[in-house]
Amino acid sequence: MLESLGLDHSTEAAYRAMLTFPRHGVDELGEWLGVSAEAVRAAQGTLAGLGLVTESFEKPGHLRAVSPELGLETLLARQSAELAAHQHRLELSRAAAAKLISEYAGRSEVANSGIEHLIGLDRIRERLKELHHGIRHEVMSFAPDGAQTEDALKSSRPLGEAMIRRGVRMRTVYLDSVRNSPPTVAHADFLTGLGGQVRTVPALPTRMLIADRELAVLPIDSEDTAAGAVVLTGEGTLTALCALFESVWDTAQPLGDVRQKDDNGLNSQEAMTLRLLAQGHTDEAIAKRLGVSHRTARRIATQLMERLDARSRFEAGVRAVQIGWLPSQP
Repeated sequence: MLESLGLDHSTEAAYRAMLTFPRHGVDELGEWLGVSAEAVRAAQGTLAGLGLVTESFEKPGHLRAVSPELGLETLLARQSAELAAHQHRLELSRAAAAKLISEYAGRSEVANSGIEHLIGLDRIRERLKELHHGIRHEVMSFAPDGAQTEDALKSSRPLGEAMIRRGVRMRTVYLDSVRNSPPTVAHADFLTGLGGQVRTVPALPTRMLIADRELAVLPIDSEDTAAGAVVLTGEGTLTALCALFESVWDTAQPLGDVRQKDDNGLNSQEAMTLRLLAQGHTDEAIAKRLGVSHRTARRIATQLMERLDARSRFEAGVRAVQIGWLPSQP
């Protein structure tokens, strides 16, 4: 029943027995469970490692079971921290993989390699327009630029509307920061009203568009998307990029939903800012990742430091780990 928390059947049975008979010794517990005293001691060793038993203050040398309310909550919190650490490492790996793919593709000069180079903003826009007209089934995209101008959004509506009306499934992931941009929200509502799907996340690894799972467009330089782009058609590359999109999509939040706060009272944007602070990013870098102004990034960082009673970013990272706001890195 509690296997997912690290307790096998015999260890769980021993824990339940210790809760039921708090004054029983090892021999009595073994007799009640129908196992040897050595088996009970082995189970107690496992339980001690999980923080579910501790030494009794009343009877030195005697172990007592920690109440489920405290013990299991602590165990769940530990597992949540481990999961968060794993998720964070996974996010960093995704971002690094996407950036490496685009940078390698941008530098590759191998002929017939399934790579098409687009140099200059005019050529990029021209090729994207061609691609949009040719999409038949599905388009998936990351839009990490934050809020966009109303004119830019209006000019893109005809292409999006035409695709959706001809049965193309459209899924777009924006940054959480667009929720504060009425024109962007109105544009997303427009697409959603036609049947498109829009979700948001605190940060995205790169700008990306995938058409019919057959080709993908990524910038050569994620720091300067106007410099150039590549169109990738390699099967292995497309499989990896589609998996990246689906993974981010699964963790993203529909734009129409109210942003929820985690158990620490942090919304997704604040949690991401805290991670970036702990990694040593500047306000400027944080602003770019979140798609917000430099002033907004500084305000969020300052508020987090105040809540943590930290005088420096380093101290904020340390305190965040100490109180469970950030997972400790192995």
